[in-house]
Amino acid sequence: MARARKKPQEDDGEGAAQVVGEGRESSNSLTKMLGILDLFVADRPIWSTNDIILALETSRSTGYRYIKALNNAGLLSAIGNGYYVLGPRIIELDLQIRSSDPLLQAGKGVLEQLVDATGHSALLCMLYRNSVLCIREQLAPLSPDHLFSRGQRRSLFRGAISKVILAYLPNHRLRSIYSRNEDEVAKANLGESWTEFREALAQIRKDGHAMTYGEFNAGVVGIAAPVYNSENVILGSVGIALAREELSDVDVNRLIIAVKRAAREITTRTANAIPGMDLLPRAVG
Repeated sequence: MARARKKPQEDDGEGAAQVVGEGRESSNSLTKMLGILDLFVADRPIWSTNDIILALETSRSTGYRYIKALNNAGLLSAIGNGYYVLGPRIIELDLQIRSSDPLLQAGKGVLEQLVDATGHSALLCMLYRNSVLCIREQLAPLSPDHLFSRGQRRSLFRGAISKVILAYLPNHRLRSIYSRNEDEVAKANLGESWTEFREALAQIRKDGHAMTYGEFNAGVVGIAAPVYNSENVILGSVGIALAREELSDVDVNRLIIAVKRAAREITTRTANAIPGMDLLPRAVG
């Protein structure tokens, strides 16, 4: 009697496991290749082929393949003698972001009004990979030196623009963040325990804003308020920065009201940016 032929789907899971394994390997390779871009920082904007491969901890053939792919895509650019810098395609992508990103567009005009209303420089930032990224700034005349500017990232724990975002994260995320960053939380004067941390953030939520003194830049005061999507999920924050010696000459409550008003306007614009769709926080973990 002839044996029944096994149906294609009855492969004891071996085929599925192979596909999953291959998919995971491909994903890991892509992650490692794109990670090359993270090597290029302000302190080291130029990398040699050999140093890139050493940093990747991969074979030379794989390293060369990754570099070639990024170079062909315009994400890396060769400058001779085996050295590379970030490529021109990134500039093209930045132009596209400037003209189309919903949160960035929502801040257009609002930051200018905030500077006019307060006389101080304004910043719009977003939650990004468990950190805070500045996406737009509007500088006032004679603004303090070394202000946060577009493209810079900072910790979630220092400065008003960051702390006000941190305060509005979901409780389960805050627990995870605290468990991984207890020392950093304490250094940022946000509490020596989970209870103190939670209470400090609750006070920020109650106030509806955060105000800090010299936490990101020495001598600079920050005031910030939260920006949400239509579901009241935190997306980022908007704030102003001023020199500490100017505090005696300004009405702080008036500044806080102006910052909150700007945050509400950006929130409203963001909620209406894409009909039928909601902007989500761009964070991981």
